[in-house]
Amino acid sequence: MDQQAKPFTAESDTVDNILASGEHDCPFYSKSHFHHLLRVERQRTERSRKPFLLILLDISKAVNEPNPKEILNRIDSALKSTLRETDIRGWYDRNRVIGIILTEMTSMEAPLVEGIIRIIYGRLSQKLSRKLLDKIEISFHVFPEQKDDASSDVKFSNKLYPDLLKRDQNQQFSRTVKRLIDVSVSATLLLLLLPVFLVIAAAIKWTSNGPVFFRQDRLGYNGKGFTFLKFRSMSADNDPAAHRAYMKKFIAEQQSAAVEPGVFKLKDDLRVTPVGKWLRRTSLDELPQLINVLTGDMSLVGPRPPIPYECDLYDIWHRRRLLSCKPGITGLWQVTGRSRTTFDEMVRLDLKYINEWSLWLDLMILLKTPRAVLTGDGAY
Repeated sequence: MDQQAKPFTAESDTVDNILASGEHDCPFYSKSHFHHLLRVERQRTERSRKPFLLILLDISKAVNEPNPKEILNRIDSALKSTLRETDIRGWYDRNRVIGIILTEMTSMEAPLVEGIIRIIYGRLSQKLSRKLLDKIEISFHVFPEQKDDASSDVKFSNKLYPDLLKRDQNQQFSRTVKRLIDVSVSATLLLLLLPVFLVIAAAIKWTSNGPVFFRQDRLGYNGKGFTFLKFRSMSADNDPAAHRAYMKKFIAEQQSAAVEPGVFKLKDDLRVTPVGKWLRRTSLDELPQLINVLTGDMSLVGPRPPIPYECDLYDIWHRRRLLSCKPGITGLWQVTGRSRTTFDEMVRLDLKYINEWSLWLDLMILLKTPRAVLTGDGAY
């Protein structure tokens, strides 16, 4: 029976302690079970906020050499003498890639991670010839992922989500149909609604100075940034500081308020123009997003796309709403709660949509959207 392992402390979270020496039993889990444990570890990190490190050893070239079983036994021996009892190892890709999960890390500083990789490489070099060692490729992936300093994107590593990749592959046909529907419907509506676009554009220009369209950086599929379009409903060149402060307070306090995910509309905001107030109430300000749908940045149905600085305030589990699904013009939140829901409730609705997605669910949401728009239920 495995011994009970002690949790990390700040003092023990060093390279030498993380990769402790000493033989102990640590079986290779099957591919399916390892993927399951990886998902469980993501959920654990969402609760504990302690990151983990996924290390992948691509041994596909090495095991093509003579005596592959002996080579695998040597790799197994090197890992047994390196990892802690709390760490997890198994087949990430059967007979090709070994996965190692270093759990409950208290730090992910670059020197620490690099030191861990060096020790694993060193232990492997004691068991394998230089020729075999050169045939093994080592990569690592940190969860939760960090925001890209060079852009507003949140970089997600697909290697951390093999379960989601498998689900996407199983839904490939349905997702292709969804994209065909998005293109055909958005193109048709843009043509049919062209007179409405012209009337709204004229009203905006007639009543306030500034551009017709409001453009904003948003985060879409897998955290990739894009330019989000709406009809401008506020005075031009307004200071986003108040909006950012409100959003921070709203997410922290979880109060039900007049809020659109990613935009967080303040009720009775003095910056909103008279025409803009009507556009918001009827949701006609959303019509330019049909262009985003046509270009492939959005879908007709999906979670609302967040502003990059909103993600800086996210808890780890909130970030799941960016995974495996394009943002949409309408969604469960719009047809069930809109401005009456708290932020956490909105995210839970987004996750419910992602987990239960089907073409039938999209159809149900689309059928319910006109009523929500016509009644202005919960919108400001």
